[in-house]
Amino acid sequence: FVVGKSETAKIKIDKNNFIIIYNKWLQTVKPTIAVNWDLAKKKGIIDGDFYLADLLALENKTLKEKLYVLLKFDHYEMDRIIDEMGLYSHKEAFFSDNQKAHHLFWNKYERPPREEYWDYIVKRRDLLVPQDVRERKGSFFTPQIWVELSQRYIADVFGADWQDEYCVWDCAAGTGNLLAGLTNKYNIWASTLDKQDVDVMHDRIDVMNRNSLDGNGSNLLHDHVFQFDFLNDSFDKLPQPLQNIINDEQKRKKLIIYINPPYAEASSTTAVVGTGNIKSGVATEQKTKSRYQPFIGAATNEISAQFMARIYHEIAGCKLSIFSKLKFVCTQHFITFRKFFKADYKAGFVVHADTFDNVSGKFPIAFTVWDLNGERFPDHIEVDVPEEGIKKIFWDDFFKSINDWIKQFQTKSNNAVGFMVYTGNDFNRLHLPYIMCNTARGHLSNFSIADKNLMETAVYFTVRLCIEPTWLNDRDQFLYPNDGWKTDAEFQNDCLTFALFHGQNRISVKDGVNHWIPFTEQEVNAREKFDSRFMSDFIAGKIKQENSGNLFSSPSAPLQKGKLEMRKFSPEAQAVFAAGKALWRYYHQQPGCNVNASLYDIREHFQGRNDKGKMNSTSVDEHYTSLLSDLREQLKMLAKKIEPKVYEYGFLK
Repeated sequence: FVVGKSETAKIKIDKNNFIIIYNKWLQTVKPTIAVNWDLAKKKGIIDGDFYLADLLALENKTLKEKLYVLLKFDHYEMDRIIDEMGLYSHKEAFFSDNQKAHHLFWNKYERPPREEYWDYIVKRRDLLVPQDVRERKGSFFTPQIWVELSQRYIADVFGADWQDEYCVWDCAAGTGNLLAGLTNKYNIWASTLDKQDVDVMHDRIDVMNRNSLDGNGSNLLHDHVFQFDFLNDSFDKLPQPLQNIINDEQKRKKLIIYINPPYAEASSTTAVVGTGNIKSGVATEQKTKSRYQPFIGAATNEISAQFMARIYHEIAGCKLSIFSKLKFVCTQHFITFRKFFKADYKAGFVVHADTFDNVSGKFPIAFTVWDLNGERFPDHIEVDVPEEGIKKIFWDDFFKSINDWIKQFQTKSNNAVGFMVYTGNDFNRLHLPYIMCNTARGHLSNFSIADKNLMETAVYFTVRLCIEPTWLNDRDQFLYPNDGWKTDAEFQNDCLTFALFHGQNRISVKDGVNHWIPFTEQEVNAREKFDSRFMSDFIAGKIKQENSGNLFSSPSAPLQKGKLEMRKFSPEAQAVFAAGKALWRYYHQQPGCNVNASLYDIREHFQGRNDKGKMNSTSVDEHYTSLLSDLREQLKMLAKKIEPKVYEYGFLK
């Protein structure tokens, strides 16, 4: 507050706060615009275009005429066209409150922003696109650092003069930022699904033509930027010069398709078939879906795969430089795709997905360069990881997975000590596998655990969980192992130890008899006998996998073959047992403890659950917290010891 000042200063708008202001605009102004937003979104009209019309306005009139939506004092104009009679027409949208909220809102801000920010704000229209639309249409802005790096890789593959020797077409261009830095505008083409994005690019071309020395705008030709639905439109709709390139076999060899297409798929990672969570309209509405499904199968669920299939088949022999997930390179769902996509891999790199705006998740986004005139899909590729090294990605379209391996040990024994729930062959399933007393309802993979397959179960469980999932190993596939693990008793016993004490072991006495207590009553000072001594007997060698008798019979039950021999554990495994024993002994000192409690039960006792029924992550008991922390630390040390064997025995490459 300043003496003599009669009004407050308006907030200035720049490239750092225009999104914050947009979020406030959504709450205040948007509800007063007389538009059915659900219907508008289906027609490709988003609220962000109305916000840009407001933001880049002076005295309630939009200054940039090339925007899709314009503010005209007391209403908006959009969809401006010249009709078949040669007359100008447009649609209008008015305010439902006589523009009261609009006036009150913009009285707080100084608009338009300084002109030096206009081009950046318009170019970043993607930040104003709703998440579901971004996923379906691929409105993800490629960070400039990766744009520049990708163009260096293209230059390394096709030569320093590639921009003069090759034509470039970005057929999923958005607002054209992937083409920033390219110099030969006569060899560049850009198409996009939304007319709004075309208008943005045309406006930025005009900016470049007016201010060619200030570095703003787009270095493109107006007629080389056009609206085109790559997954549905016929190539007959392309500008004739581009058609001439595509229809000429020799010219196609000098065409580089340079794209960052949508990453959306018909189902999210949490949407399981049958749950009704399939994303509608993502891949099912495209003509390329039905056209290429016979050639690439389930891969048509991925929008990016549809782009790649059409490019490969209908622009045969061209070059492809693409930002994408790595699923098409190594997952089982793309086996048919890889047989179809016969291309030579040239070079590439991978980066963390969250370096892209509006992309969440810990997975890699790759930029790869391909010559589509190849003889077969390669059996592996190497991609650079900036500042980290090289990542090798292997696959074998005839490979057998770790799930194929474990299924051969399935048993129909009535003496099950638990069940393992599992699915998938990669790190992506963060909540799997897990072990519990009973089968999981509605789950396809409930593996029955008995004495005859306990060690194989422990190996599977440990191999899947002992290596922390990262953004880089997200799609690494767990494979059918070689036979080395069979004779490595220490490895097997390390895996058993890991499975007994890992948090994904959810055996609970609440669900049935707990057969997984790894100690005797004497070792933990239990107040009563356990209902089952199966696990401690198994560890002591009193139960062997060859036992054909009843699992729950006395330790003196006859064995078919083999001798009784106590299992020997590595120092790392012994350290885990010692930490676990200290935790069990402390629990058995608690009043009202359940003598048959599992590790999961012990954690629940000390940590409790919140009002949603989820176990709390911490406990008020400091001694328990210290004991649990020590156990987890020892388990990590054991996991590091096991990890090299996972690769040695071929569970991972």
